[in-house]
Amino acid sequence: MDEEYDVIVLGTGLTECILSGIMSVNGKKVLHMDRNPYYGGESSSITPLEELYKRFSLPDSPPESMGRGRDWNVDLIPKFLMANGQLVKMLLYTEVTRYLDFKVVEGSFVYKGGKIYKVPSTETEALASNLMGMFEKRRFRKFLVFVANFDENDPKTFEGVDPKTTTMRDVYKKFDLGQDVIDFTGHALALYRTDDYLDVPCLETINRIKLYSESLARYGKSPYLYPLYGLGELPQGFARLSAIYGGTYMLNKPVDEIVMEDGHVVGVKSEGEVARCKQLICDPSYIPDRVRKAGQVIRVICVLSHPIKNTNDSNSCQIIIPQNQVNRKSDIYVCMISYAHNVAAQGKYIAIISTTVETSEPEAEIEPALELLEPIDQKFVAISDLYEPTDDGTDSQVFASSSYDATTHFETTCNDIKDIYKRMTGSDFDFENMKRKQNDVFGEDEQ
Repeated sequence: MDEEYDVIVLGTGLTECILSGIMSVNGKKVLHMDRNPYYGGESSSITPLEELYKRFSLPDSPPESMGRGRDWNVDLIPKFLMANGQLVKMLLYTEVTRYLDFKVVEGSFVYKGGKIYKVPSTETEALASNLMGMFEKRRFRKFLVFVANFDENDPKTFEGVDPKTTTMRDVYKKFDLGQDVIDFTGHALALYRTDDYLDVPCLETINRIKLYSESLARYGKSPYLYPLYGLGELPQGFARLSAIYGGTYMLNKPVDEIVMEDGHVVGVKSEGEVARCKQLICDPSYIPDRVRKAGQVIRVICVLSHPIKNTNDSNSCQIIIPQNQVNRKSDIYVCMISYAHNVAAQGKYIAIISTTVETSEPEAEIEPALELLEPIDQKFVAISDLYEPTDDGTDSQVFASSSYDATTHFETTCNDIKDIYKRMTGSDFDFENMKRKQNDVFGEDEQ
């Protein structure tokens, strides 16, 4: 441990593991420590089920009806991967895909007027959907064709829209889309959690809708993927990558102190020894004095013995409850997976509700989502503070990640990774940097 490293990483959450993997592939000497005895930090999957009961301080142990405890891998933070999104790209470039298996999520649904409707995933479905009337469908189709053809480098595709100045509200007006369709487009396709996006230039929204359509085009049922055995597999996959490139891992290692000299980091002290470093990456829990609270998220894990009503008995799905439908500022999400993903005992389903906390009674805020899931066998409620770093790390060379937000996918996490990478190295993140070097040190190429 008494050695000099280029980078020390504290915490084995997904953000930290991906960064330690990239740094190792790029030839940096990395030491990765976690005070917990397991991988994943905030983003781990808890197994066996007994451990989840303990974690949430439930007095009883799981009833017999829950099956074998070790058949369960329950995510603490619910998210799916966009099939064409940045995390999948990172997995492909680093070939971490060789350690993981994915399934396509069976459907995406949206809540309207107390009912849930399938988000149309093909043109045929869109034309048959009860989400909008016939004329509305034609206008919506025109809008989708416009988005599909839009290319920010080719003004011929703009149709009078300026991607840098025209607001999204004006784009909706141009295509004469009604409020319900706007809600559905902004929240179920562009996946915004609030309506703030309406009054900013439309380029990002157009790109988000493109990402959704391109992800959907990959597999057809929905744009989302989910790893077998739970999301906890992701940080472990990147940790293996880092180890292949010489990264050192230490779990169950208390961090006594981050050692600073003249305002910048020089090492980490643990159990009386100091490991020296030039740069430090960590999650907010390791540096409470360098982060600020930026809100709260409520997440409720619900164990069910049945698929969710009106989802065609899907064994995995996502439900989005747009904020306008329930008089809120931010959307409520439900991610549902099941025994089909090796995360629950046979015949059991796990639905996780999450949203940004807006009042002093968070549990009352998610009532509309709970109603969709009845009957619920057992629920586990967590209200988490969200933290973000107070400085960019340029002076201290301490780079903190932000807490995992209420979004339902990993795009914001990937943006955080790219941002930290840029601050650490001074150059823009490029997926090419993640490519494995042709001669893997441990001859994994032969496989």
